[in-house]
Amino acid sequence: MKKFLSLLLACLFLATFVACNKEQKTDESEAGNEVTEDVVTQPEQEAAEEAETPATAEEELDLAGKTAVMITDEGGINDESFNQSAWNGMERLEQELGIKVSFIESHKDAEYIPNLELAVDQGNDLVWGIGFLVKTALTEVAHDYPEQLFGLIDDVFEEGEVPNAVGVEFAAEQSSFLVGYIAGMMTKTDKIGIVIGAEFPTMFRFRYGFEAGINYAAKELGKEIEFLYNNIETFSDTAKAKATAQQMYHSGADIVFQCAGLAGSGVIEAAKELDQWAIGVDLDQNSLAPDNVLTSALKNVDVAIFEISKRILSGEELGGQNVLFGIKDNGVGIAPSSDKHVPAEILEKVDQLIELIKADEIQVPYSEELYNEFMAGLK
Repeated sequence: MKKFLSLLLACLFLATFVACNKEQKTDESEAGNEVTEDVVTQPEQEAAEEAETPATAEEELDLAGKTAVMITDEGGINDESFNQSAWNGMERLEQELGIKVSFIESHKDAEYIPNLELAVDQGNDLVWGIGFLVKTALTEVAHDYPEQLFGLIDDVFEEGEVPNAVGVEFAAEQSSFLVGYIAGMMTKTDKIGIVIGAEFPTMFRFRYGFEAGINYAAKELGKEIEFLYNNIETFSDTAKAKATAQQMYHSGADIVFQCAGLAGSGVIEAAKELDQWAIGVDLDQNSLAPDNVLTSALKNVDVAIFEISKRILSGEELGGQNVLFGIKDNGVGIAPSSDKHVPAEILEKVDQLIELIKADEIQVPYSEELYNEFMAGLK
């Protein structure tokens, strides 16, 4: 009986509380002070959370499971230069976008075609050929496998030549101009050399850009600087590059720019042994001889590999097109280590030159014809 009475009293109390509460809300509504509750559904809450933390472009991409492979030129993956920079970009693809990457090394021209065919047979979504030396082989294989996507670093295709491949080149003349200017400002003997690995349009970008930079500095200083040039016809023979550089140093050059891939490490070794300056290429090569690598002309192959691969594997149709990476695109530049040996006042002038190049107020030459025009305007 007591339990029944207790239960009855509890029910009466609850009914009275509900009625009073309802009456209170009615009164507040009539007084113009409406009380409402903000009810948020789960989908709305999730949308709000996403709005608070927007996804980055990389997070929105779902490229996990995609595959990309690069075929090196004869310098190999550890050339401390061109191929290694490309591999850095490939590794970034894997780390940031989840793309599975790999490489196949080539040690001679005859291996390019079988290596490219192997890459296709492996089922890779994208196949990169690294270096202009791979162009002929890649063109042939791309025609044999029209459904396969290819990319070529450091050369371009004629319009419609290879509809399933993109060509990527760099304005290497711009970075070469900057290190040429540094060399021209810092030479003590007024004699500067360059060693290149082959005479191709791609390599002429280095030569004529560098020579133009030297002459730009020479005019500023009001003097003449002798330019020494040698094509060693190899990207792998370090001994030949070293001997060539030694000859230049013994002839009075105190700065030599190497543009010869793996072989170019021989130039740096000669500079170290003779206590002279060398200028590196593609990567920041100061670590190879910290006291003798003055600066390096960067060709940011890693940036190009990452950006173009991301675009292609996201579905953008770049086949049959060519893409140029210049100083405006962070495609070329000078090494971060330049401030170790190059005086601050010279680097400040280099920064000014960079802005002039970006504004197209300095047109850096990349061929003999353009170089002659540049020199005519410099006088």
